[in-house]
Amino acid sequence: MAVTDAQNARQTAQADQLVKRLDQVPVSRFHARVVGTLGAGTFFDAFDIVSIATVLSAISATYGLSPSRAGLLVSAGFLGQALGAIGFGLVSERLGRRRVFIVALVVMGVFALISAASWNSTSLGALRLVQGFGLGAEVPVASALLGEFVAARQRGRVTVLYKLASPLGNLATSLTAAALLASTSPENAWRLLFAIGGAPLLIALVAWRLLPESPRVLIRQGRFAEAERIVTAMEAAADSAGAPDSASDSAPDNTPAGASDSTPSADLASTRHAELLSPRYRRRTLTAWVLWFTVFFTLLGGTAWMPSLYVKRVGVSPSTAALLSGAVTLAAIALIIVVGATVDRVGRRRWFLTGYAISLAGALLAVVLAVTGNLHTWPALLAGGGLMLLGVSSVDPLVYAYTAEIYPTRMRSWGTLSASSWRGFAAVLAPTVIGTLVDHGIATVFALFAAVLVIGLVVTTVFGIETKQASLEELSS
Repeated sequence: MAVTDAQNARQTAQADQLVKRLDQVPVSRFHARVVGTLGAGTFFDAFDIVSIATVLSAISATYGLSPSRAGLLVSAGFLGQALGAIGFGLVSERLGRRRVFIVALVVMGVFALISAASWNSTSLGALRLVQGFGLGAEVPVASALLGEFVAARQRGRVTVLYKLASPLGNLATSLTAAALLASTSPENAWRLLFAIGGAPLLIALVAWRLLPESPRVLIRQGRFAEAERIVTAMEAAADSAGAPDSASDSAPDNTPAGASDSTPSADLASTRHAELLSPRYRRRTLTAWVLWFTVFFTLLGGTAWMPSLYVKRVGVSPSTAALLSGAVTLAAIALIIVVGATVDRVGRRRWFLTGYAISLAGALLAVVLAVTGNLHTWPALLAGGGLMLLGVSSVDPLVYAYTAEIYPTRMRSWGTLSASSWRGFAAVLAPTVIGTLVDHGIATVFALFAAVLVIGLVVTTVFGIETKQASLEELSS
């Protein structure tokens, strides 16, 4: 027993020393390689998610689909994302972040290519459902992996700015779809677009060769030599770049209530999936689940219906509606850059509350304009609906980063993936509910958005913890 205790003590000391070194490495070209690989996967994740929406009319023409049948194709992909997030989450802690990321890319790429050769709407729906398993896992596990590489004082900035790959991927899909639809037949256009979505297979090959596993995961698995090599490589990359020693400024300036001032211990415990709902973590889990559902119910529901509202409610052309939606996306990208640049100083919780407040103000403005009969021009609809989308878009990347911070290493991937399943459920539910409410008046639609946003705002205010500049071990201690 004494020998075992001595070995455990040595392992714990070695693990703590590695984690301490890891949290003192400033951002360098090593991190750029990780961000580049993960960002490429996330870019095509976003590309593949919205691809079906951009060419849905062409698919409908090919297979003679009614609006309801076309809607089922979109819902199939989001349902797959919800199920995939849970399924991958259950095995992610055993497989490791790197392996789940690569497998998710393979699933995305393979089923994108097969979808391009689908023979009827039923086969396409089934293929999109399975592809959704990969799409639902890629970004959450990438966010968890990236956060485990970055020192506490820079983690928010790096992980939020990495997520810019998503709106850029969305824009790329729209531009590519427009070019294909203008240059070839509708059927060839959507099949070619899906084929381009097979690019994650190439990224998987790059990730297999270049992407390291999280040192924190390796430490928890007892693979200290591998973790040592990676941490040493990170330190060497920082030294060769002339980066200053960060030991003096790496101490967190914000410690959550109950956290110890002493150096926290590395997480060497085993995964227990039910721990998400234990007394220690249930408030964090509730906050995360509400964040994911309320933010993405509003974002995905609003994004899906705003172009139609521009056309049917205020009478603009489809091309003008697309331009207005694109303007909101560009404004969101600019605001995400601001969030990323300031989040490690301002804090996660404050930005969440700001995003909710902006979005809620837009939803309430739209309700007031609709009730008073003034929501009949595109500037009015853009002011209300655009502001609503801008607020939730600005914190979209922060939802991923924050969720990966509030759980210990033993269940960080599981916690992030399971929480992200609520994004898929929201994406399935929102368009259907909104479509039903539209017939009761546009004010009712925006009132629903406002109610959802109030729930998110209240829960985050009451239960949300601040995580800025705190080490991951400190947050989970």
